Amino acid sequence: MSVEAELRAEFDRWERTETTVFAVLPYVLLAICLFIALLLPLWRVPVSLPTVIGLSVAVAAWMAWFHTLHPEGNGKGGYYAGLMALIACLVAVAPWYGLFTFVGYPQAFHYLKGHWRYAGVTVTSMISAMAYLGGLANARDLWPAWAAISVISTVLAAAFSRIAERADQRIVMQRQALAELHEANTRLEAALEENAGLHAQLLVQAREAGVLDERQRIARDIHDTLAQGLAGILTQLQAAEQTMAEPPVLRRHVTNAMNLARESLTEARRTVHAVQPEALAEGRLQDAIGDVTRKWAEVNHIDAVLTTTGDPRPMHADVEVTLLRAAQEALANVAKHAKASRVGLTLSYMEDLVTLDVRDDGVGFEPGTGHPGGFPDHGFGLTGMRQRVQRLAGRLEIESEPGGGTAISASVPAIPAGARR
Repeated sequence: MSVEAELRAEFDRWERTETTVFAVLPYVLLAICLFIALLLPLWRVPVSLPTVIGLSVAVAAWMAWFHTLHPEGNGKGGYYAGLMALIACLVAVAPWYGLFTFVGYPQAFHYLKGHWRYAGVTVTSMISAMAYLGGLANARDLWPAWAAISVISTVLAAAFSRIAERADQRIVMQRQALAELHEANTRLEAALEENAGLHAQLLVQAREAGVLDERQRIARDIHDTLAQGLAGILTQLQAAEQTMAEPPVLRRHVTNAMNLARESLTEARRTVHAVQPEALAEGRLQDAIGDVTRKWAEVNHIDAVLTTTGDPRPMHADVEVTLLRAAQEALANVAKHAKASRVGLTLSYMEDLVTLDVRDDGVGFEPGTGHPGGFPDHGFGLTGMRQRVQRLAGRLEIESEPGGGTAISASVPAIPAGARR
């Protein structure tokens, strides 16, 4: 059970006990006083039993109607005034009913409001003082003592009433606090249930996003390795087919095709295991791009030069893979579409960026038209290149015009090796 539930249960038990005592105690005290009145004749103490019994019955009936049967009715000030008048009559003829007079204090606190509570306490104290002095006759003869006792009793009773009133206010505030706490806990439980649902939904979305991202990664890697490798092999075999009468040239094309097949197979295996390309695993980024550029130039018979500027330093694996794949894709597109005679690559290390620029002197194209003389906008190579760069919050820019060559620039944040993304 929670602390809140325990406090609520404790308050409920205390309220039930208080309600029971408040409802039953007047009748118990009245019965005790009446029992004393019935015993007094046996001890030869003069008492007017008919008067005492009649007044006791009247008090019991008065309380039964207003206090027990209709506790929430109107006119409670009148009920209290009538009760005090009947008690005063009882105490005047039977002083021991001062014991019953005690009920005036809690009932004044319960049925009266504001300053009227203290007026009720004063009346109750005055009746009690009359009982202390032995009834109305003695109180009249000893009125200074009666007045003094009334004042002292009133002060003490008012003080205790004030304490009880503050305690009641604290209980009310505690109940309000418990109610607010219960409402807050209810809202919190609802929020937790909603958060649990959202968390489950986010997990599903995260799994779906992870699957999609992995599919895109595999698609990009297949395009950058197998697809480009197969395209290169096909180009070399076609060239070999056209040079069947020239054994040295034929042998060179077949050798190139075999080398491309081996490299593609190696890269495909590394893609399956999601590890770095072999060129990066064995050297630095500028060395890897330089090696790719040199081999591409040898196979395609196009001059290609890599220039490195800035302070070369190890970068995060994702940065290096992205720029290496961008270089491979750009060179592959030059070989397939540009009809260029020269290609220049520039790898620039800046303070917060690493940029790869690839420029050719080919036929160029009109960006956005998918012209075959450059980067087709609908090709997966360009899409994969953009995805790689954008995953690193980088930027890919392409500039070209028909007859004016093509320039591509990939810029990504300079995330150092070992840093967490």
